[in-house]
Amino acid sequence: MKFSALRNLDAYARAEEHLTTQTISGAVVSVVSGIFMLLLFCNELYTFYQPLTLHELAVDDTRGEKLDIHINITFPALPCILLSLDALDQSGKHETDLNTNLFKTNIAANGNNLSKEPLLIDEEDPLSKDIIADSFKQANFRSAASSESVRKIKIALARREGCNIAGYLEVDRVAGNFHVSVHSQSFHVLDAVFTDVRTLNVSHAIHSLSFGPEFPGIVNPLDGTKRILTEEEGTGTFKYFLKVVPTTYNSLNGPDIPTNQFSVTEYFMKAKARDNQLPAAYFMYDLYPITVNIKEQQKSLGHFLTRLCAVIGGVFAVSGMLDRLIHSVVFYANKVK
Repeated sequence: MKFSALRNLDAYARAEEHLTTQTISGAVVSVVSGIFMLLLFCNELYTFYQPLTLHELAVDDTRGEKLDIHINITFPALPCILLSLDALDQSGKHETDLNTNLFKTNIAANGNNLSKEPLLIDEEDPLSKDIIADSFKQANFRSAASSESVRKIKIALARREGCNIAGYLEVDRVAGNFHVSVHSQSFHVLDAVFTDVRTLNVSHAIHSLSFGPEFPGIVNPLDGTKRILTEEEGTGTFKYFLKVVPTTYNSLNGPDIPTNQFSVTEYFMKAKARDNQLPAAYFMYDLYPITVNIKEQQKSLGHFLTRLCAVIGGVFAVSGMLDRLIHSVVFYANKVK
């Protein structure tokens, strides 16, 4: 008696057992609803354990740090002996033919890697004999070294060798550029090798290019880029304009990762008949004064329970309406018969 008033607040009043009816359609809806709820529960549980990433912007206040540029580029039409990688920045620092942390690998015409060692000349090879003899017929070399370079370059070109350049550059954290070209060779050598140096084929494939270590979800827009020139298109200079955004990734279960993201636009300048510029591939980068902080955060348990209740309640409500609809249709169909 004393709880009779409280019993009136029961929102889940139950009917007597003899007043309920169990049907096949209701059983099917119940089983399907149970499976659906289980799948949604697993999905919510998986989502709960995935960290939430928050992006924040702040003024970049780093000073005196270096910028690491990781590259892996292949030039299929130019041998390693001909190519050099140079770097120049706004502070006036100019480095030529960088090779400290970079490795050049000769690529055969069939795509296989050759040696990372300098190209050796086999004077018993018929091809080498013809090229050596032809080199001595070329006009005016200033030194024996030039003659040796011409012979090596001609042999590599005749064998249709390419070059893969991989490694990293450590540059000052200011705007600048690095470029791959034949600038390390003297004009005497280039004139002896090519009838027209403006016909140099600087086709290339960028396997990867980044400005620091990778973190989950990073996108390097130049990875997998191929720029292959045909004889109809001619040759010229490729210019990539890179906007570098300093980024710090704050991992939930690991150390912070200081790195950089970048966006890119590109431009191809076709070589002209009277153009004195040698074909090359330029990568010009500039740094934004804004840094992006990406933080991983664990979702709250309250948020997970709220979504779980919404999922289960929603499935119960929809399955109840569906069961009543099916029951009504079956009832009226039997009544018509």
